[in-house]
Amino acid sequence: MRLYWEMARRGYRRYAAYPAATWAGAFTNTAFGFMQAYIFLAVYRHRTDVGGFDVVETLTYVWLTQALIAAVQVFGWPDLALRIKSGDIATDLARPVHPLRIGLAFDLGRALYHMLFRGVPPFLIGALVFEVTVPRHPLVWLAFAVSVVLAVVVSYAFRALYNMSAFWLLDHRGTTMIAASAIAIFSGLYVPLQFFPDGLETFARATPFPALVQIPVDIFVGEARGAEILAALAVQAGWAAAMFALAHAVFAAGTRKLVVQGG
Repeated sequence: MRLYWEMARRGYRRYAAYPAATWAGAFTNTAFGFMQAYIFLAVYRHRTDVGGFDVVETLTYVWLTQALIAAVQVFGWPDLALRIKSGDIATDLARPVHPLRIGLAFDLGRALYHMLFRGVPPFLIGALVFEVTVPRHPLVWLAFAVSVVLAVVVSYAFRALYNMSAFWLLDHRGTTMIAASAIAIFSGLYVPLQFFPDGLETFARATPFPALVQIPVDIFVGEARGAEILAALAVQAGWAAAMFALAHAVFAAGTRKLVVQGG
């Protein structure tokens, strides 16, 4: 456990070393939050409810997704693919601990830093300008924190999966773009899944992507209550276990016959 703790610390410190990039990202998230908030305010001008969300819950959704986007790492992260392409993965395989487990510990440290310094400031700015709702019970805050951790694990496992396409493809960027598009649409990042037509919402909720954004949001704004929170966390935990197991299997398949320059 000491090893994983130290890797998480290094994940935190790596991103803490670039405060200017963090604040630039927070500014960008804030700007997009204002644009999205005013679009939704226009939607609610002649109605009070959309898919069970009122205007306050929707504005909370806007600023919460902007807070989560970097912590959960919805887009990007080509590190593993680049290590596979460069052959550096051979060094990782020589170490006495599995690269995916080390990578997850590092990513949890990164997520904590981004949540604190790139996620919280946009949400606080949004809360000062717009009316938002926050959990009133400490247990809901605890459930939300657990949900965010599980979201990071699911995200990491899925990012690892499409990065590992580099084992078999000359260019991993195509799979990265397809994966990013799927996440953006079906995670609830652009609009809450409750806004989707029934059939499309059912399809989206059958994928692992709502575990990244929509489930934490539902817990935070009160769309999930009581036993529904436990059920939502169980869904996230199930996807986390399944995706991480799948990532391990794909990694094993990719390294079974790995060829890098020089041997």
